[in-house]
Amino acid sequence: MALISTRKVFLKPCIVKSCLHGFVMASANQKTALISYHGGELLVEKSFRRFQVINVFCKQNQFVNFKPFSSSTKPESIGWEVSSHAVLLRKLEVSLEYHQVDEAWVTFNDFKSLYGFPRDSLVSRLITELSYSSDPHWLQKACTLVLEILKEKSSLLKTEILTKLALSLARAQMPIPASIILRVMLERENMPPVSVLQLIVLHMVKSEIGTYLASNFLIQICDYVLRLSEKRSELKKMMKPDTMIFNLVLDACVRFKSYLKGQEILEWMSQTNVIADAHSIIIISQIYEINGLRDEIKKLKDHIDRVSAAFVCHYQRFYDCLLNLHFKFDDLDAAAKLLLDMNGSWGSIPSKKTREEMQKPYLVSIGSQNLRAGLKIQIVPELLQKDSVIKVEDKTELVIFKNGKLLPTNRALAKLIHCYKRDQRIAKLSKVLLSMQKDFQTLGESNLCSDVIDACIRLGWLETAHDVLENTEAAGFPVGLTAYMSLLTAYYSQGMFKEAEALLRQIRKAGLVSNLSGEIVASAGLLETTGNMSSSVSESDLADFLVEEVREEEKVIPSMIYKLNASIYFFCKAKMMGDALRTYRRMQMMGIQPTVQTFSFLIYGYSSLQRYRDITVLWGDIKRSMKSRNIVLSRDLYELLLMNFIRGGYFERVTEVVGYMKEHNMYTDKWMYKSEFLKLHKNLYKGVKASEARNEVQRKRLEFVQTFRKWVDID
Repeated sequence: MALISTRKVFLKPCIVKSCLHGFVMASANQKTALISYHGGELLVEKSFRRFQVINVFCKQNQFVNFKPFSSSTKPESIGWEVSSHAVLLRKLEVSLEYHQVDEAWVTFNDFKSLYGFPRDSLVSRLITELSYSSDPHWLQKACTLVLEILKEKSSLLKTEILTKLALSLARAQMPIPASIILRVMLERENMPPVSVLQLIVLHMVKSEIGTYLASNFLIQICDYVLRLSEKRSELKKMMKPDTMIFNLVLDACVRFKSYLKGQEILEWMSQTNVIADAHSIIIISQIYEINGLRDEIKKLKDHIDRVSAAFVCHYQRFYDCLLNLHFKFDDLDAAAKLLLDMNGSWGSIPSKKTREEMQKPYLVSIGSQNLRAGLKIQIVPELLQKDSVIKVEDKTELVIFKNGKLLPTNRALAKLIHCYKRDQRIAKLSKVLLSMQKDFQTLGESNLCSDVIDACIRLGWLETAHDVLENTEAAGFPVGLTAYMSLLTAYYSQGMFKEAEALLRQIRKAGLVSNLSGEIVASAGLLETTGNMSSSVSESDLADFLVEEVREEEKVIPSMIYKLNASIYFFCKAKMMGDALRTYRRMQMMGIQPTVQTFSFLIYGYSSLQRYRDITVLWGDIKRSMKSRNIVLSRDLYELLLMNFIRGGYFERVTEVVGYMKEHNMYTDKWMYKSEFLKLHKNLYKGVKASEARNEVQRKRLEFVQTFRKWVDID
């Protein structure tokens, strides 16, 4: 078919791409293009019949001034401004209606490049559509779009839209953009409802980086809430995080070994007056255990000991943590007392307290109890959140719950036996074992003292076994012939005939055997009791744990480190930094290597007094420890240093710490560092050039500040 007319109209490339998409086509019978783009012009070559089809479309979509023929050689202008605006909007609406994300995104960008943002409802629908996608690609684009809108037209961003996006990002395990959206919402004072924030945090803390960001965000919320004036109490109440959110973050800190961060979080919990429930107490006790803060757990114990019998099983992990710390502090008497008191008076005296009284919070101090301005955390030991997603692991090493009783595991017994033997306090050991045996017998367990004697014999601790045996018999608790025969056989096998004869006299005196020589008794006993003895020992792995304790003794951290760290912590909390520093120097003089906890306690102490220069001196000690490979720093400690150096304006030190973190491939929360900088040093050297520096010192400082500003993307 011959071409009737050729018409040239001038169009922008983006108009061709978007508005006339789908109309650059061939007819059914021939491949002649109806519309083509060439040399910066739109060429429309058409037969009259085919032109009519296009003309109908143009009229329906409000294309104006589009005529089929013109005798003039001068190109006529066409009202593309009106027509393309309408077509793009309609195309965007249709794409969103049919969930065509790719098409919607392209159309939105075309429209924005020509006319700016479309109407609010379409932008909201686009962000929502992107949020519902399970593809990380589109979720990231949604986050990027939000940040772009924030700069140009922040009124478009509605709380509901941002909430959906934050939740979708968290579910998709994209904690970094999720935290960005949450922080945008915090800055706008439009936080999600607490129930939704719980879900977002729940998904974020499934990963290590997510836990890191959720922890920092929780601290930022708490700080923001505390700075709100009393006149804004409603907003304060709405934004305040609840117990469940704290529990989620604290539990994740334990799982990912972020114990210093966990310590900081629980102190924010105290400052915001959020109540710690039974789950909180268990998690807090684990944080205290790793940080070596035995006195803090002991304060909690005073209240845990009073819980009703129904809650005993829940606090198995709590007593495990406290018992472990007693061993770390080499406090055997405290460990023994705890083992004997664990089942103290539960259930023996019916509680007269009402349910309301049991739900009343107790105040427990953090740090020194004598500080007037010291922190206190509220705890309710018999409070459990409904539908809690926190599942405290039953995995314990030293304490088990069985038939309504808390009992020591064989590992705990092995630690106790080994420590008492090391200190040559066998009489005390026997006394403790005899007291515990009552609980074992009540539960129908094996004879505890006999098991200990058998384990000592297996390790060749014959003198210890004999002492325990004698003490047990003297207390009126017979151990039976098996234990005697096992020890007698061991004496003869090692050629200890004098000890064997003495033991044989004890056996005869006890009336267990009579008128037989030692050799005959031993051989007969060996044949007769080997089966019973081996079955008894095989049922118990006590001897194996004893072997492990002996083998691991050299690897155990000296108890003096825990004691000195506890003193440093106490002094730092009391703001007695002179005493804290003297204790630290004493540690160095004794040749005891400071731990991560040592340095963190000192940094927290100096920070509370805003003595940032002292932290720079401490940083020198930390670097020397790292260089000699005596210590491996955690991200928690690096971040603590970084935040304090930013606050103090020591940007050369900031650069150093950032370098170490990069070297160890540690993720850095630049948003938080940027916020801290803008809060304290917003105009520091802003717009100042290096040539304007008065001296070399100022020039270098300017250089480090500019490096930091560039790193956190301020300029």
